[in-house]
Amino acid sequence: MRSSLDSLPVPGPLVLVGAGKMGGALIEGWLRLGLDPSKVAVVEPAPAADIAALATRGVRINPAHGTVAGAAAIIVAVKPQVAAEVVPTLAPMVGPATTVVSIMAGRTLRFLADSLAKPCALVRAMPNTPAAIGRGITVAVAQGANAAQRELAERLLAATGSVEWVEDERLIDAVTAVSGSGPAYVFLLVEAMTQGGIAAGLPAPLAEKLARETVAGSGELLLRSGLDAAALRANVTSPGGTTAAALAVLMGEGGLVALMKKAIAAATQRSRELAG
Repeated sequence: MRSSLDSLPVPGPLVLVGAGKMGGALIEGWLRLGLDPSKVAVVEPAPAADIAALATRGVRINPAHGTVAGAAAIIVAVKPQVAAEVVPTLAPMVGPATTVVSIMAGRTLRFLADSLAKPCALVRAMPNTPAAIGRGITVAVAQGANAAQRELAERLLAATGSVEWVEDERLIDAVTAVSGSGPAYVFLLVEAMTQGGIAAGLPAPLAEKLARETVAGSGELLLRSGLDAAALRANVTSPGGTTAAALAVLMGEGGLVALMKKAIAAATQRSRELAG
């Protein structure tokens, strides 16, 4: 996927609905990659100062009702709790070639179709919070989208990191459990390592720094290495050494693998419940 957006063919305006943390990360990514600001309209009742300031660059902030029609893409980034109120109001912006991309957790393709009540291409996507630094991963599923519309959606979503596609929408619940919620698991790992270091006698600031830098550095090594996680783990582990002693606990019965499977299963089930 090409990284630049300056040559992206956009047969109409791009509308970002909701400019909170994730929506803000998307528009920052689009502009950083060269998308013409005049092609973008933002619908956000209470825009933060940095979003409001985009008006000076040509982005339309809260355009008057009825002034945007036949959008090339509408990216819905509002909280799912207000989706039933917000999504039907977007129908006047939808034209026959519009692609509607939702990054709302728990809101299905059927919900989007029923709420808009107009024929259009639909994409449901699940990003994660590292999108804020351009290091996110998004998984998407499409309905009624042609190749050009899928490319448009992918290039817009790829402004915050990598993008993968699935064909079965039911997999989005597991995606939510692994990558959508996953950053929280990593942050909890840092908290747990910090507490373990303190319990072993380290000063709290040093324990926290060691845990933070170790997790961040290990993640970067995993990203850059051609080896999988199991091989990298084995490379750190000397038989009978300190790492082996710790892994005997973490990989034992009821250890980290079992706990993570249980946690991801719980998150997957909760995602299904929220989607109805």
